[in-house]
Amino acid sequence: MPARPARRRRSRQVRLGDLAVGGGAPVSVQSMTTTVTADAEATLRQIAELTAAGCEVVRVAVPSADDADALPVVARKSPIPVVADIHFQPRYVFAAIEAGCAAVRVNPGNIKRFDDRVGEIARAAADAGVPIRIGVNAGSLDRRLLAKYGRATPEALVESALWECSLFEEHGFTDLKLSVKHHDPVIMVEAYRQLSARCDYPLHLGVTEAGPAMQGTVKSAVAFGILLAEGIGDTIRVSLSAPPVEEVKVGRQILESLGLRERGLEIVSCPSCGRAQVDVYALAEEVTAAFADFPIPLRVAVMGCVVNGPGEAREADLGVSSGNGKGQIFVRGEVVRTVPESKIVETLIEEALSRDWT
Repeated sequence: MPARPARRRRSRQVRLGDLAVGGGAPVSVQSMTTTVTADAEATLRQIAELTAAGCEVVRVAVPSADDADALPVVARKSPIPVVADIHFQPRYVFAAIEAGCAAVRVNPGNIKRFDDRVGEIARAAADAGVPIRIGVNAGSLDRRLLAKYGRATPEALVESALWECSLFEEHGFTDLKLSVKHHDPVIMVEAYRQLSARCDYPLHLGVTEAGPAMQGTVKSAVAFGILLAEGIGDTIRVSLSAPPVEEVKVGRQILESLGLRERGLEIVSCPSCGRAQVDVYALAEEVTAAFADFPIPLRVAVMGCVVNGPGEAREADLGVSSGNGKGQIFVRGEVVRTVPESKIVETLIEEALSRDWT
């Protein structure tokens, strides 16, 4: 029996349309559109691309009245729940609720006199059954807390989130989801640990401003891996300076790697070395492309020599160990064929299609 992360932290549940978040529901993958929301057609086109990649919740920016005006169309036509992302102008919170958005994200640190509007927001959200995500960011922390702590420490982030929660709670509103994002994975991890110990609200995980694709993937994988392995986190967004579809792909891969989602195609390939007698990099890419649309999730081993090949093949559904211009094809640990190097990929596909993998 493979190892699994720790038992999930018990949290209350909120619903974003038909999607449950927290309360034992599967960890969901989010992203955010990069289009101008006012261009509803372009926004919906990108949402469709994200949905096809496996995105389950999408956030859209609402910095202007034109964006707010487009929300009814975007929310109604989107195939997945739409969360309106509100900064600076509290009036757009009400516009998003009226537009039928599945949830609203607010950043208290940069909404003027936000605390004074909590009662109105709570009533509007409660009447419409719309959850609120309190999204605290290191880069826009309330100035009062920056003065108190000197910088965006884990304690400062947590205090901000819990303070805003208490204001909503005073009005009987608890349909909340929280995030305490930081660009430093170490600070972010500690903030979520502290927050998870002090409340039972569902938590949205994110390393904010994580960076370009490689750096952002590594930072997010490290932080999410730690927290999810400890049972902390109900929904995630991998924030990359890259097309949002890439965020979704990375997010899903993180969950699959932790056993929190049924895995799709998994390529187990060696890093290559002086023993390799085949271009492992090219072969792994060819195999990945060939199996991209295979309907059954398989673990496929692509090995460049006989040192680790047989051992890896025992753990894989299907595999090849290459050398001397040939490839030994494995099916569940057993050598079934030896073929020329030029026939490796097509032979793997043939074997995959001819087998019952149930």
